[in-house]
This record gives sequence, C-alpha cells and structure tokens, in this order.
Amino acid sequence: MILTVSHVTTYRYDAPIRAAVQSLRLTPSACDGQRAIQWKIAVDGGAMGARFRDGSGDVIESWSVKGPVDEITVRVTGEVTTTDMAGVLRGFREQVPPEAWLRETHPTRADAALTAMGETAKAKARDTLDFAHRLSAAVSEAIAYVPGATEAHTTAAEALALGEGVCQDHAHAMIAAARAMFIPARYVSGYLLADAEGASHDAAHAWAEIFIDGLGWVGFDAANACCPDERYIRLGSGFDARDAAPIRGVALGQIGETLDVAVAVAAVQQ
Repeated sequence: MILTVSHVTTYRYDAPIRAAVQSLRLTPSACDGQRAIQWKIAVDGGAMGARFRDGSGDVIESWSVKGPVDEITVRVTGEVTTTDMAGVLRGFREQVPPEAWLRETHPTRADAALTAMGETAKAKARDTLDFAHRLSAAVSEAIAYVPGATEAHTTAAEALALGEGVCQDHAHAMIAAARAMFIPARYVSGYLLADAEGASHDAAHAWAEIFIDGLGWVGFDAANACCPDERYIRLGSGFDARDAAPIRGVALGQIGETLDVAVAVAAVQQ
C-alpha cells in the first residue's frame, strides 16, 4: 500500500517569543514494513540544525526559530509504501538493548489493577507472544475508546480506573502491565490510515511494542484491537508518550500557548 501524509502542527503564543528550539521525531522508521518514497519536514521561519539517528534507531532533527514570533508551524508531507508485517518490526537498526525498556515512568507505573491484569494474561498464556495478545485484548476490553475522556497527563492507572481513554491510554496501560511482568515494552508514535471502524484520524496515532524472544519487537494497537499492518506508519519510540513525542521543544519568553494539529492520511490508488 502507498500512503500519503499531511501533518501540520501550529503553536500560537499569547505574546511574541524571543526564540524556540525543537526536536522533531517525524521521520518514518527505516524497516522492512515501510519505506519513504518522499518525505519533507519544514518549520516556517526555522533553521535546521543537527540530524542524527539515536540509539533507539529513530531519526531526530533539531530546528530553531528566531523571534520575535507569535506563531510556529511545523509541516510534514510525504509518501510511504507499507507492507503488512503482522506487527513484527524487522530490518530495524537500533543499539539500545531490550532490557532498557523495562524502566518505569510516571505515566506507565503499574498499580495493583494493572499488575493483576498482567498476571492474569501471563497465567493463561502459552508463551510471551500469546501473553502479549491476551494483554492487548484485556486492555481493549477494560478501556473503552472515548475521545476527550482523558488528558495528556493521564496515567495508565487513572485511565484503567476510569474505564475510558484514547490510544495513548491504551498504549500506556499495555506497557505498564507488560513491564510489571518484567517484559520489555515501549510506546510508539506514528500514523494510521483509518481505525477498525473505518474512521479517519485527525491526529497522530500511538500503540505499544512488546519484545518477544526469538521474534523481536511486535506492535499491538489495543485501541483498535489489532497489530499494526499496512495502514500504519511508524515514526519512533520512547518510554511513554512524552518520551516518544513527535515534537518536543522549548520557547523563550513564552506566556501562554495554544496548539492546533491537523493530520490527513490517505491511500494512493494503484
């Protein structure tokens, strides 16, 4: 499948800022399941600095904007060819060992309920892969997909207690429960053509990856009860949503900020 992407992120400030520096994790991962045909990242009025591949295999670009400015827009456009790999991340180069992804963070800290969810899935599983599938199904059942039910800082434990959330919450819950069972897990950011109901997305998407001995990293999208397939584009990974954020940065002189995001993913007719 060939997917086209248009992703526009605009930051508006209450008063002009003196400068801004941003770290962008917006380049599609180089792996067997996807290949960028063309891809462009631009920051209006910005200057690109360093570009490198980090230890997790993600491409990072640094950009700076000199003020005074009261608005910054990051634009991403591109075309990617994708293949259904049943969620398995193959042909991806990284240096960080799987064990590093056992580290707990505040959003992914497992409480008694998340630990119990992991224990139940592990007790019934034939192996680690079966455990991951059972855990994904349990998270899907326990947390209903309800846009707006949670906020950016909602933790996995809070989303589970609420019983509602979005893809970020599903990923955090699955990661927390897996790590509680000493199974490496990480948060993945990217794009999705359409969800299980056929509805398009107006924002970036997220899912979890679980490390399976003998197989490697395997993606699980509990929000859509499936493994990533040809509808998905992988951008990067992290310990949680904040760590894997496609855009991170600081602004000097910032007073107040509003954020607008518009994402359009479409399939090219072949």
